[in-house]
Amino acid sequence: MAYATTNPYTAQTLKTFPNATDAEVAQALEQGDAAFREWKERSVAERVAVLQKAADLLRAKAHDYAKLLTLEMGKLIGEAEAEVELSAGIFEYYVENAERLLAPEPLPSKDPAVIDAQLVHEPLGIILAIEPWNFPYYQIARIIAPQLSAGNVVVLKHASNVPQCADAFEQLMLEAGLPVGGFKNLFATRGQLETIINDPRVHGVALTGSEGAGAVVAAQAGTALKKSTMELGGADAFIVLDDADLDKAAKWAVFGRHWNAGQVCCSSKRIIVLESVYEAFMERYVAGVAKLKAGDPMDRATTLAPLSSQGAADEVRDLVAQAVGHGATATVIGAEVPAQGAFVQPLMLTGLSTDNPAYYWEFFGPVSLIFKARDEAHAIEIANDSPFGLGGSVFTQNIERGRKVAARMSTGMVYINHPTAVKADLPFGGLRRSGYGRELIDLGLKEFVNHKLIGVTDIDGGF
Repeated sequence: MAYATTNPYTAQTLKTFPNATDAEVAQALEQGDAAFREWKERSVAERVAVLQKAADLLRAKAHDYAKLLTLEMGKLIGEAEAEVELSAGIFEYYVENAERLLAPEPLPSKDPAVIDAQLVHEPLGIILAIEPWNFPYYQIARIIAPQLSAGNVVVLKHASNVPQCADAFEQLMLEAGLPVGGFKNLFATRGQLETIINDPRVHGVALTGSEGAGAVVAAQAGTALKKSTMELGGADAFIVLDDADLDKAAKWAVFGRHWNAGQVCCSSKRIIVLESVYEAFMERYVAGVAKLKAGDPMDRATTLAPLSSQGAADEVRDLVAQAVGHGATATVIGAEVPAQGAFVQPLMLTGLSTDNPAYYWEFFGPVSLIFKARDEAHAIEIANDSPFGLGGSVFTQNIERGRKVAARMSTGMVYINHPTAVKADLPFGGLRRSGYGRELIDLGLKEFVNHKLIGVTDIDGGF
């Protein structure tokens, strides 16, 4: 596996990194186990003090951290700065809430012999995190913040195209006061990942990535009888009802589909519009997409970034060609993009029928799948006709109507009058081929802990 920094805008490879040796993997596990034995004995307050320091350090050098995101995966500099702040916010969520959320929970019992019963939440050990390139810091923060708060430690295998971001986060945590081994970045190979999963000191695997990678890692974790969480792909529906504010809905649709160059698992990939407002909405949407300006992601005037690599751009174009080959119509709706850089000119696919395999695909780039719905029920039917179930959106000026539609959508998240979002204090996760498990808030905090019952009983009582 080639770990390298290749700027998606210039196509220049700036730095390469060797794969981890087997000795380095062994050392990481030894140091991780040693760190866990010390870290788990610290109070929650002591643990989250390290997270607060990390948040402070991120903010103190926010622009420097952001530039590294832009350099390695092409993220717009403004979006990169927002990701740094989001990561700091996730740390601070657990600073403010972890102690309360991890407190022992009293359990009432009807048995008179039970004097007291409590559920306590104890850390397990090393957690393996396998993370993608599209949000290099946020993906790390949303796994290590809860796990470190709970008393676990983390070994990271990050995406091969963001090695400097991965190293930067390890150094950040060391500077914040985390013990050596508490969070270790490894440039691991696929074979080494299986070795790590099978090590008895490793107690869980958290993966964010593709369906294919998730299936392989979940199978390996299952064979090793280790718990796993999977945050995989998505094809979020963006439903526009006939009473929506079309100006605002179109504006949010442009953002929801094109932020991070459309490389977001929960971006608004399938836009479903009721036929009574279809023409009016589409006129606004196409005009909004046409205003996006592709260019240097370091330039704050740029509003459409390159994709993460030329390979990623080529893959999107190939999927579009296959969709057209099966009967869809592709229409370019974005302005011209520079010849330099891994850009894809925004386009939309219409005329997608259920016998076209692209109807069910995830397009990881600035490609909008457009559907016209007869009515509200038909819109919900289209939205739910997907192998994915990550997020979704409903646009309406009647909030109660929006809640009813949201209740009928089969996803892990639904937002009313906003694209599916990522927030420091709201849970993230889906179902079906979008994966299983949840990250953030108390759900993520308790994914990899031992929920231990401690019961006190009357020795002379019955059972």
